[in-house]
Amino acid sequence: MSTIGSFEGFQPVSLKQEGDDQPSEADHLSMEEGDQDKTPVWREISRQSSVTKSTLCPNPYHQPYISRKYFVTRPGTIETALEDLKGHIAETYGETIQGFWLLTEIDHWNNEKEKILLVTDKTLLICKYDFIMLSCVQVQRVPLSAVYRICLGKFVFPAISLDKRPGEGLRIYWGSPEEQSLLSRWNPWSTEVPYATFTEHPMKYTSEKFLEICKLSGFTSKLVSAIQNAHKNSAGSGREKGLMVLTQPILIETYTGLMSFIGNRNKLGYSLARGSVGF
Repeated sequence: MSTIGSFEGFQPVSLKQEGDDQPSEADHLSMEEGDQDKTPVWREISRQSSVTKSTLCPNPYHQPYISRKYFVTRPGTIETALEDLKGHIAETYGETIQGFWLLTEIDHWNNEKEKILLVTDKTLLICKYDFIMLSCVQVQRVPLSAVYRICLGKFVFPAISLDKRPGEGLRIYWGSPEEQSLLSRWNPWSTEVPYATFTEHPMKYTSEKFLEICKLSGFTSKLVSAIQNAHKNSAGSGREKGLMVLTQPILIETYTGLMSFIGNRNKLGYSLARGSVGF
């Protein structure tokens, strides 16, 4: 019985004959990489040492099977929401919308909530919209003349907080936090908080359309301009110093953070497909 390691009777034969100009292995690889019809593009990119990290590790929300979980990204959804809100605002308040953004609100208990923000000549409208049922659930109306301070910066938490978030955002003040009641401050469902905090929506990089409406810098620029105009046109607003725009850390005063830990990691504040339930 012969063994696998025995090769008696076999002699190595070179396939390269004298005078032949065969390409080397390195040349052969480069020819394969140049053949775009047979070799996927990603193989060529993976071999380039100068490719940036963002190219090699693209944003996960570019992947359709992830972005489709969010109802807001489904075809026609955001357009339907805008038309609904335009009609509602025009009929209810008689105002014309100047700008439209999709952002994430972070409440005073660090809970994320998907919101549509509208800016008119006189008002900032913070809308809770159900992208599953395509209906407006709640509208918070903030007079622009009442806004006196805007803060831009990174999120910070108390030293002993157990649930911290990275990143940065925007906080809009139309009242003094010092005047907020203790009950309102420690009530996670309170609607009497005199400020609102926002950050960019996770679907920002899904498409060019969402890149535009989820951009925090674009919203900030439009909002500051609208507030300044509202202050000029409002007599007796009580804000003698006008609008202050500050760059400073944004404090979120949560300690245990159990509610936000569960809610944010399961995206409970978003209209999200959560799979079929049944047998």
